[in-house]
Order: sequence, then structure tokens, then C-alpha cells
Amino acid sequence: MRILVVGAGEVGSYIAERLSREGNDVVVVDQHSGPLDALASEFDLFTVNGSGTNPNVLAEAGLDRADVVVAVTDSDEVNLLACMQAKQQGVPATVARLQDSDLRGAAGRELRSAIGVDLVLDPDEQTADAIMDLLVFHGASDINELANGEVLVVGARLAPDAPLVGKTIAEIGAYYEPEWDFIFGALARDGEVAVMRRETTLQPNDLVRVVCRRQGRRELVQIMGLSHSDLRRVMILGGGRTAGLLAGRLLERHIDVVIIEILHERCLELSERHAGALVLHGDITDIDVLAREDIGSFDAVVAATGEDDANVLACLYAKSEGAAETIAVVHRLSLLPLLEQVGIDAALSPRTASANMVLRMVRGDVTAVATFLEGNVEILEFEVGAGSRADGSLVRDLHLPGQMLLAAILRDGKARIARGHSELRARDHVVAFVTPDCVDEVKQAFR
Repeated sequence: MRILVVGAGEVGSYIAERLSREGNDVVVVDQHSGPLDALASEFDLFTVNGSGTNPNVLAEAGLDRADVVVAVTDSDEVNLLACMQAKQQGVPATVARLQDSDLRGAAGRELRSAIGVDLVLDPDEQTADAIMDLLVFHGASDINELANGEVLVVGARLAPDAPLVGKTIAEIGAYYEPEWDFIFGALARDGEVAVMRRETTLQPNDLVRVVCRRQGRRELVQIMGLSHSDLRRVMILGGGRTAGLLAGRLLERHIDVVIIEILHERCLELSERHAGALVLHGDITDIDVLAREDIGSFDAVVAATGEDDANVLACLYAKSEGAAETIAVVHRLSLLPLLEQVGIDAALSPRTASANMVLRMVRGDVTAVATFLEGNVEILEFEVGAGSRADGSLVRDLHLPGQMLLAAILRDGKARIARGHSELRARDHVVAFVTPDCVDEVKQAFR
């Protein structure tokens, strides 16, 4: 498939990287040569330096041969113009990143239809949703819902005293026979990420991802050393759009919110929009400001400015002062190993949720996709096709690729953990851990 990505920023680069790894023909357009050079040196893709609104630039990028155009620059206008030209050239599918709420909402529906935008991305809103999930599950690194909410994918780092440490996956499975409520799917250890096998022994500080039936989440939380948060007070550092959206969600739950923002005008805007929040004018890198507000007394501290260094340092100080949970929004993946070492509870990036939506659209017959900042293992949800090799087969008879684990099956609205003796039927929805190189093989079995 030929995919044209307009914008080589954080979101665009991540999308291009994921799509290129799957063997797609990817072209990236951006006005700045720096990020293009970085992408071209590391991945098998083509780059064009220029504006995504310029017809000649888009023609050089092969717009007329594209199957999908993904416009994810920081400018709504550039993204809309790129999509409009794509539709004029007969491109089947277009994706636009839109930050203006009016353009994304009902007021902009006719405009989007006239231009031909098939899918709208909003990384800020998706980031705010992800932060809310992490605040509910204290200690988790990421939470994803699949199969209409009947299946949860929980990522967490194992503490040394977690009940699972020292046990093999086979031992854990045997203990919970005959009906499992969860299954361990992927493991990140020492910079390496892989699908788990029966002989894997869990160790302290392992980052594990577990597929869980909704009714089994309480037990999973206990054995992984997590806890449900009783949030009362949350401090948000930075007053950008993500912070504003998060504040609104917290206030809806009657949680006390304090926001610290450096720009006075933005403070006034936030005060008007979120009357229930306490908005303070200050610099989050100023320790005196954070100490004065007793940052260590908060149930959670979320650093969501556009500056990675400021977010990390502020979270470190909050943790040292006793804050129960710290969450940092980061844009540079190179910081991830550092955050794990220094004790920040969770880090997330605006790029993953947007990439998941694009991957789902590009793959067509995939219902949902979840990718992660570390490693290339991802989670797919898809439907068993009538007459496919999987239809009527037992899981163990499919001889699936080694780097794939069929984790859950949803049938008639009820989820169950997949086992070797589980029989698959047409129209079942399945959730699986896979690596990008085996996606096509998986599709062939389930189409």
C-alpha cells in the first residue's frame, strides 16, 4: 500500500515508522529537512522537502498514486488543504489532524465532507483520555480497552514484592486453571520486547502487558501490585490544550484540580473555561512555586507542558516531596529509559493513540490497534471471517507464528481468554499480540 504522510513531527514520524516496518510504500512530506533526514536514515521510506499545501510538492511525492493520505502537521489549514488535493486526485482515504474543536465537531461536518476528510485525529484529546485511564489504575503504565470494553490490556512494571515475581507463565496459568481471567502477552526487559512464552520467568522491574477480562480486573490489579486510585486532588503542570481537556474530565468527577501555567493570558482563559479549578500563574521549573503549593500532598501530579525537560524535572521533584503518582507527557523516546530509572510512575506520548487510529484504517479488516512507545509488539483486534482457516478450528491447530499470541475471544458480547483448546467461529472477535512482520500471515489465517 502506498501511504503519503504530510508532516514529519512527533505524530507523523511515528506513523511513518510503524507503516514502513510493515512493508508499506511510505512517502513523508515536510517543510523542514532535519526530521526528514532522520527518518530516511533509519527507515525504508521516501521523503520530499516542501509544503503539504503545494501541488508541485505533493505531485513529486506521488499524490496521484497514493492509497491513503495522512495529514498531521500542526496546522489545521495545511492538513485540510492536503486532504482536499488528495480527494481531487482520487485518493481513496484521507486522515487529518484537527485541533480546532469547531472543525472537529458538528459545525465543521459540512466542511469536512466537502473537502473529503475520512478520519479526524486529535492527539491532545486522546492524550487526555489516556492520562485519565492511568489516574484510575494507579501504578499502570498504559491501559487500553478492546472488544467493546469487555477486554482490558494493562501494562505495568513489576515491583520486587509483586506476587508474580519469580513465577513462570506456565506456573501462573496452572494456578488459575481451568478458567483464566487474564493472560500475560508481552514482556519488555533490558530494552528488548517480545511476546511471552510458557517458560518465561517474571523478574522485578519487568514491564508486562496483560490481557484481562473485565470481570477479572480486580484480581489482576492485586497480583500485579497495582491499586485503584481514590483521587481527590490532582495538580496539572502546564496549561496547554491537553491540560485543559484533562482538567475538564477531572472536574466532571468532582476531583479538586490545581493548574500551574506560565502564560498569564492562558491562565485567564483556563479560569473562565474551568471555573471549578484553581489556576495559578507560575513557572513549573521554579521549585519555590511548586513547594509553595505543597506539590507532594497531591494524589497525582501530571506534567503536560510541551517541554520534556520541564515535565521530567517537575515530576522528579513532586515524587521526592511525596506525591503518590506522577505522570509525564514526553515527546522524545530517548528519554524513556531515564524515566524508568528515576522512578516516574508513567510516561506517555501524543503519538501512540493517533498512530493506532491510522493503523486501523490502513489495515482495513482490523477492528482496533494498540501500539506502545517501547518495542514493536502491538495488539490487534479483528473478526474471524466466515470460511477462513480459523473458522471452526482449534487455536492450537492454526500453527500461528511464533511472535503471535492469541489472547482473548469475544463471542455474543462475552469475552474469554483464548486457550489451545478454544474453538473459533465465524464472527468471533479475537485479540492478539503480534509483531508487524507477521500481520499479513495472521490476516491470511483469519480472513
